[in-house]
Amino acid sequence: MEFARRGYDGARVDAIIARAKISKNLLYHHFSSKEELYVKVLERTYEAMRRRQEEIPLTGLEPVAAIRRLCDATFQTFVEEPEVIVMMNSENIHRGRHVAKSPIIRQLYSRLAGAVDAILREGERKGVFRPGVDAIDLYISISAMGYFYISNRFTLSMIFDRDLMRSDFLEQHRKTIIDMTLAYLTEGAPNRPQGDGDTPQEASGRATRPSETAAPGRRKRVIAKV
Repeated sequence: MEFARRGYDGARVDAIIARAKISKNLLYHHFSSKEELYVKVLERTYEAMRRRQEEIPLTGLEPVAAIRRLCDATFQTFVEEPEVIVMMNSENIHRGRHVAKSPIIRQLYSRLAGAVDAILREGERKGVFRPGVDAIDLYISISAMGYFYISNRFTLSMIFDRDLMRSDFLEQHRKTIIDMTLAYLTEGAPNRPQGDGDTPQEASGRATRPSETAAPGRRKRVIAKV
């Protein structure tokens, strides 16, 4: 919490141990330095983000439906856990110095890139996606559309006199991310989906699939103010 609020430079070890209600000796027994602790917190932050994305299964879905869910899950993570953005902003100030010390974070995103690439190649094979889309570039673009919206919510809300965290504006931007991503992927594809972006097979599956919002155990979407 201290790192998420104040970044690496602003966080103080004394504040961390006071919040955690532990002794300084105990903290340094487990972590040799503030930097080592920060790297571990970064790992937990990125792990939480990936875990949230993986809660929405993409395997077995048609390519268009899989991309739609990836966009939704990525944006929803930023909405519900904005501290992820604070940590990312802080780490970028340090030019990724601490991320570079963590093989765990790189492994997490290597798996993600592989999963997105598999979806793209399947969409290309079925003729619903344009050929040659780079999975990493696509994910960065999807993430950027949600990241910028949430990270700049305070200034943009003031500039445009609009509460960007209001539920209807959140849903509007969610749809924008999905629509823009699918418009790019399907442009020029030989079997480009029509209407709401579903192929006939997806439309059939959507019609017979139980309501996602009623699925047992699924996390309830939070769209309250952050």
